[in-house]
Amino acid sequence: MNADAIINKELFTEDTSQKLKAAFNAAVPFRHLVIDDFLDPVFAQSLDGRFPSLARMKTHYAGLNEKKAEDNDFVKQDPAFTRLHNALSSPDFEAWLADITGITPLATVDDRLGYGLHQGGNGSFLDIHIDYNIHPITKLQRKLNFLLFLNPVWEEGWGGFLELWDSKSQKTGQHIAPLLNRAVIFECSEISYHGYNRMEVPAGITRKSYYQYYFTTPEKHLRYHDTIFRPTPGNSLAKKIAVPVKELVKNSIKKILLSAGLERFLK
Repeated sequence: MNADAIINKELFTEDTSQKLKAAFNAAVPFRHLVIDDFLDPVFAQSLDGRFPSLARMKTHYAGLNEKKAEDNDFVKQDPAFTRLHNALSSPDFEAWLADITGITPLATVDDRLGYGLHQGGNGSFLDIHIDYNIHPITKLQRKLNFLLFLNPVWEEGWGGFLELWDSKSQKTGQHIAPLLNRAVIFECSEISYHGYNRMEVPAGITRKSYYQYYFTTPEKHLRYHDTIFRPTPGNSLAKKIAVPVKELVKNSIKKILLSAGLERFLK
């Protein structure tokens, strides 16, 4: 395994691979891994310093269920992010990931629905949700999420921890700090509810992460849906009513676009 030599080579030893396989399959509330020291430490530290400012991020979301920014135009970013993307898209890494998770074949998609950067400032949040299940253009099934956090310091009181919830979105199963060089890999499914709570961070602090998704041959009879947000017990009554209505309307419109052959509007 080379993967451009920026990924921690210890991950690819037989002993470590076996431990990761066992941990992935035993994890709750759904199959996942938390891997610290994922990259070469010097390279990981450099990504924090090269991350674009929040203001420079291409797309900003501010709605009922999320407040965050996203960018995957790596032509405009530091070349280190392209190097990372290439390493995580290499046949060697995909083969290793397939072996660890037991999900094969795996492939990547080179658009904003396949990889990029996320960032959130003070007040940022991402409500509990499951992800879209079929890429609208390639028609491949989204099966694994890869997240790499790039925050040298993160305090408990700031919020913004990655939360993995149970299948009914009623309680948190995991609470993961978004610390520098920590990778989280989890299986995408109809029960993989996740998100992060609203942040309160000091001036100059943002929540930075790299994301990449892995796809496979679709299961038979699988029907497309977009991201589905779910209200949680702590939400207000108004939000518990508004969220399901919004999600029903949004997903209905997107399914109509897909069936009409207008996939380009879903990218």
